[in-house]
Amino acid sequence: MNVYLDYAATTPLDSEILDHMLPYFKGEFGNPDSAHAYGRRTAYAVSQARDRIARVLNVQPGEVYFTSGGTEADNWAARRLGKGSVCVSAIEHHAVLQSAQLRAGGVTVAQANERGIVTAQAAASALGGDTGLVCVMAVNNETGCIQPLKEISALCRLRGALLFSDCVQAACTQNLKEICGLCDAISLSAHKLYGPHGAGALVVKKGSGLAPLISGGEQERGLRGGTLNVPAIVGFSYALERAQAEREAFVTRSAFLRERFEQTVLRALGSAVQIDGENRAPNISHITFSRGESLLHRLDLAGVAASGGAACSAQAALPSHVMRAMGRSEEQARSGIRFSFGKHTTEEEVDFAAQQVIACAGVRS
Repeated sequence: MNVYLDYAATTPLDSEILDHMLPYFKGEFGNPDSAHAYGRRTAYAVSQARDRIARVLNVQPGEVYFTSGGTEADNWAARRLGKGSVCVSAIEHHAVLQSAQLRAGGVTVAQANERGIVTAQAAASALGGDTGLVCVMAVNNETGCIQPLKEISALCRLRGALLFSDCVQAACTQNLKEICGLCDAISLSAHKLYGPHGAGALVVKKGSGLAPLISGGEQERGLRGGTLNVPAIVGFSYALERAQAEREAFVTRSAFLRERFEQTVLRALGSAVQIDGENRAPNISHITFSRGESLLHRLDLAGVAASGGAACSAQAALPSHVMRAMGRSEEQARSGIRFSFGKHTTEEEVDFAAQQVIACAGVRS
């Protein structure tokens, strides 16, 4: 048996989403910026996709800016949203952490506690007098820890700073309408919610002061140059709509599967493992092993696909910056594995994966 437990890295494209996309690969291939019938038809498809996303998020269509994915959206926000310096949480995706370093005005860091949470108090301590933007993700992509955006939003309003939240890992489990009500901007990525690769969005409330990141064209109201990826945008809009509609059922199902998986592993391995984080999204389980070296490779050979942290940095063989921010040693930060569950995950797959984890960790059930 081969089991895929890396849905936090990417999800398979849903067949119904693909059906919505197919016409725009061939017959409806026009450039949406072209002033003829071919262009008008694809421009209309993009407009409908923008409207669909706006309805799902309860924002205005003009507040939705299409990007190539979450990384571009994170770069855009961290570098070009608002004025003044930026405060980032220590557990942000590298797309935010590294982009913030390029922002004029400086960077401060809000620390996480040992449970993987960035509290409003930690954010308040990191804010400077000229902080114009605060970046705190909704759900951490490694641990699944849900961050207290309501409290941080209140802090930002009090201090006159904009709040941006990376919601790439949140779309299948969190109420995005509520999050959009708390934030000035959020980022999303289609391939994390059973949509296509190559599409995402930066959603920015009007009046927030967004400057262009990519020059060279008048697309996206003159703020993001480049011909739009029409098939991917169409697919993204339907995938987001479906993910939010199915969210509650997915939360219930994935919570059951994760509990089944974690309890099986804990009963067998006991103190040799540690479940990381608290207040976690139900589709992510991050486990630190006392002997984690090469465990990920052994699991792959045993038929279980998981991640050693964020997929974007999996090849770097570096200790997890998220685990280090939670106070873990460098060795511990190299010994964690993220297992993430999807809407196609079965109980049989979870049981198989748990037994392989136990066997590969050196303890037989």
